[in-house]
Amino acid sequence: MLSAVGLIPARYGSRRLPGKPLADLQGKPLLYYVYQRAKQARTLDKVWIATDDQRIAEAAEAFGAPVLMTGAGHQSGTDRIAEAARKIESAIVVNIQGDEPLLDFASIDQAVRMLQGDSNAEMATLKCPLDDADDLWNPNVVKVVTGKDDYALYFSRAPIPHVRGAERPQDLRKLIASDPKLLQCFYRHIGLYAYRYDFLMRFTGWAPTPLEKVEDLEQLRALEYGARIKVGLCTTPIHGIDTPEDLERIRKLVGSDPELLKV
Repeated sequence: MLSAVGLIPARYGSRRLPGKPLADLQGKPLLYYVYQRAKQARTLDKVWIATDDQRIAEAAEAFGAPVLMTGAGHQSGTDRIAEAARKIESAIVVNIQGDEPLLDFASIDQAVRMLQGDSNAEMATLKCPLDDADDLWNPNVVKVVTGKDDYALYFSRAPIPHVRGAERPQDLRKLIASDPKLLQCFYRHIGLYAYRYDFLMRFTGWAPTPLEKVEDLEQLRALEYGARIKVGLCTTPIHGIDTPEDLERIRKLVGSDPELLKV
């Protein structure tokens, strides 16, 4: 049995950016950079791309990435990697987002080692300091609060924790402007997950839960069922791509500093 593997779920039909995994970035598909960076993780025995789309499979194979084909009816990337993981024997399975071309492979190692070092944790993920007050109200930027034991208490698309006396966005902006240290209370969730194999199979077999449906965040399903999610702190900048505007931002960023894409 392998100790840990990485799976990159990739689908063509992204709602906000169709064909996202194959979007061009400096002459190569976006997925190429994610795969190359994930391969550098020291804790992973192997990395696969999991997809139901032949176009993505052919592109992945063209740059040397192994592919696991999955069904087309999955509601989430987690469901997709669960199907793929059944074809592999591995104690830990890492869900690596396919839209982060500047992914730091050290983040993968951090998540895997958290699981390996804490027998009580069933899954692990990461957070980083939120340094832009406007992101508090951006629903695409998921926030997380954790306990002193570094286990997740809650995830939300809304600003959490609530700051007393800041009932409106402009109130909180004023408070942060007068006391920038307030931002230290807020953390952005990084959508990279390491699962114990048995837990991944249970998790994807559970029915969606009320909080999950309200927030559209599947990690809340794990919390609602009582699972323990270990959350590590990292300081690596996040460059996920959700929209055409995000893609253009990344293109400009790497255009001005091509070294960022070196793998």
